[in-house]
Amino acid sequence: MEFLTEFPALGRKTLSGLKRGVDEAFKGFSRTYGEALENFFDPLLQFLIWFEKLLLATPWPIILLVIGGLSWAGSRSWKITTGAVVAFIVIGIFDMWEDTMATLAIISVATFLCIAVGIPIGILMARSNRMQSLITPVLDVMQTIPSFVYLIPVVMLLGIGKVPGLLAVCIYAIPPIVRLTNLGIRLVDADVLEAADAFGASPRQKLMGVQVPLALPNIFAGINQTIMMALSMVVIASMIGVKGLGVPVLRAISNQYLALGLMNGLAIVALAIIFDRVSQSYGKRLQAHRHGGHR
Repeated sequence: MEFLTEFPALGRKTLSGLKRGVDEAFKGFSRTYGEALENFFDPLLQFLIWFEKLLLATPWPIILLVIGGLSWAGSRSWKITTGAVVAFIVIGIFDMWEDTMATLAIISVATFLCIAVGIPIGILMARSNRMQSLITPVLDVMQTIPSFVYLIPVVMLLGIGKVPGLLAVCIYAIPPIVRLTNLGIRLVDADVLEAADAFGASPRQKLMGVQVPLALPNIFAGINQTIMMALSMVVIASMIGVKGLGVPVLRAISNQYLALGLMNGLAIVALAIIFDRVSQSYGKRLQAHRHGGHR
């Protein structure tokens, strides 16, 4: 009975020591390698700053033309293209253009990084059951852990600014593209792979010439989900110094400005709808082309 009485106190003491040890170890790591990590990410920071300045310096008619062209290229729909252009015109009329361009810059760079890192990881998982069993729990943690939790080590290592926000967005948004790339490659018909083997295709030729092209609909579905999750992080990223539409929303929450929060929130929703419709339409076209190729 005495043991049962002393056990909670012993547990609290052990836990307190463990917490203190983790905190001290991480502080030591950040002091030792913090500057090296900042230097490592400096080219990414410079590119992000350059891209944001480019979007802000480009005249709005050119931005509208590019948005319309990309929307048409992805969707082949006049309704979606017109809706995207009109949405950006309304954003400009309500004086949210600069914040929208800043948000567009970080979302574009984050999506590019997620694609560049996520697709190779997804391919690696598809080619190795062992790697899939190792990476899947990591993806589960990334998707379920609250974003505020991993903001703490990111901010401790890199401080407040664009790069920590970008990394936080990428951590939150990368799992869908990894999972769906893995799924898409694994769903390729065995008969198709046997035919490729019969023609003497090497593993690399089979991957790049057969598996990845047939998995493109799933990969674009992953890109779609990655963009949506990146946009959902805009407000949280604004808490650590990332400019964009999240900053006015955060200010509106702090000061109870309903109109300000609603307008900027709707601008984020408009971006999400545009990205969603364009990427979904492109994915459906790829799916239709794939089915047409099988017939």
